[in-house]
Amino acid sequence: MGQNEFEKGMKFSFEKSISYADKAVVSKHILKKQTGNISLFAFDKGEGLSEHTTPFDALVMVVDGKTEITIDGVSHLLQTGDSIIMPANIPHALKAVEKFKMVLTMIRS
Repeated sequence: MGQNEFEKGMKFSFEKSISYADKAVVSKHILKKQTGNISLFAFDKGEGLSEHTTPFDALVMVVDGKTEITIDGVSHLLQTGDSIIMPANIPHALKAVEKFKMVLTMIRS
């Protein structure tokens, strides 16, 4: 098993399973299937993803910190415990207001 994968059948914590890196975005695959992905990300303060679209809805669950997510020009401030669905084919972007970790779930259908 690679270092960028989660071991099946083993207990884990989202928050403790990924570390921050200076001026970087770190990611790990929790599950990666043809039908969808669940990924864990850690963003250093000020890091983000530029505006883009995806052909599938995506669920963001913030597990630590704060982020600003912009969907179709509307800004949303999310913090630990908050979630939002980014709709398919709608422009969205995100920026770390402070260091933050998120789980991203995308179902392809």
